[in-house]
Amino acid sequence: MPRRTAYAALAALAAVVVLISTAIFIGVGNSDGTLDAAARKPRGSAAPASAGTWVGTWSTSAAAAEPNTLRGYAGMSIRNVVHTSVGGSQARIQLSNLYSARPLTITHASLALAAAPSNPTAAAGTMRRLTFGERSWVTIPPGQAATSDPVRLDIPEAADLLVTTYTPRASGSVTYHPHARQTSYLARGDRTEDTTGTAYTEQSPYWRYLTAVDVWSTEAHGAVAVIGDSITDGITSTAGANHRWTDFLAERLRTEPGAPRYSVLNSGISGNRVLTDGTQVPPNNPSALSRFERDVLSRTGVKAVVVELGVNDILRPPHQTDADAIVRGLRRLTEQAHARGLRVVGATLAPFYGHRGYSPRLEAVRQQVNTRIRSGGVFDDVVDFDRALRDPVFPLRLRPSYDSGDHLHPSDDGYRAMARALDLDDLKGGAAAEL
Repeated sequence: MPRRTAYAALAALAAVVVLISTAIFIGVGNSDGTLDAAARKPRGSAAPASAGTWVGTWSTSAAAAEPNTLRGYAGMSIRNVVHTSVGGSQARIQLSNLYSARPLTITHASLALAAAPSNPTAAAGTMRRLTFGERSWVTIPPGQAATSDPVRLDIPEAADLLVTTYTPRASGSVTYHPHARQTSYLARGDRTEDTTGTAYTEQSPYWRYLTAVDVWSTEAHGAVAVIGDSITDGITSTAGANHRWTDFLAERLRTEPGAPRYSVLNSGISGNRVLTDGTQVPPNNPSALSRFERDVLSRTGVKAVVVELGVNDILRPPHQTDADAIVRGLRRLTEQAHARGLRVVGATLAPFYGHRGYSPRLEAVRQQVNTRIRSGGVFDDVVDFDRALRDPVFPLRLRPSYDSGDHLHPSDDGYRAMARALDLDDLKGGAAAEL
């Protein structure tokens, strides 16, 4: 080979090496929150770049605009406490501005492990600053959401996370989830990366702005998304104990041999109905049909869906007494999931005899809906919460030990019984049933 030709070949080879090295360097994190193959490979690991996947570890549904928050929380830090279902080596969050008519500007956000359950203090060495498109701030338009860039952090399963945001100026009504069953915190000023919790003197039973946390996991294979009402929201479970039925389900999925390695994403809203939205624009407490895409189908890594809905359509005025209408709505949810290749497990409606809204006429509607669900053609598989929770002596009511006291919502033991009633094999997928 002539010397000049050899030099040209070597130069071309060097240029290729530089281009490849540059591409790998730039590819660590993309502005849309996704990672390419270079970022997926842990440093110093010989594992293939494809090992691992993004999966939701926690979620909640934006339920309404928080009352009396037209100016938002200007000049305050909000530290949400949330509980993981699976762990991972990286994390990213989603913030929602669904219920504001004004842009929401977050100038500082962070993620950390809690030093102790339900505690605003960060565990040593875990505080991470969050960015959005490689910027430390983000402005979320009205009605929209934003996802952060990934950060590296070893996140355990069944752990409490601290997700903190700071808003410097008035931003309109706050998008929130009112029945968190978890204490979160507020502090005056920008205390976003404070590792001690001393500035967080105000406690709150709400989650604000935060609607999802995803992790990069080599253990979980996907997520099961649960859409439901106050029973899924866990409104009567012990606050701070993570005793919703979805928490008990997550425990089963983590610990039982042969269980699918799924996370659990809770999209319950207290008072939620299949067919009817709440008031205001956009509607607070949106119907399951109107929020199914946002709260279930768009969640990260969803492999299966569980539907626990219908009681409020019957109990809440205006009472829906047409069982066929409720069943048609439930079937439409299944059809939407099928369009995404997802299998759906649907629940029968639990007893409510003794509740202040009970009447024989409404009980008859519940029985009709349950008969249709059990007979097939509504869901792919059925979890019989009615059978799991009812009193064997008087089946129209909850078993006394499973009754929280209002004759509608389960106790902690009742929620555990619900999680036990679900056949985990039904979550593993397979061909969708013919409806």
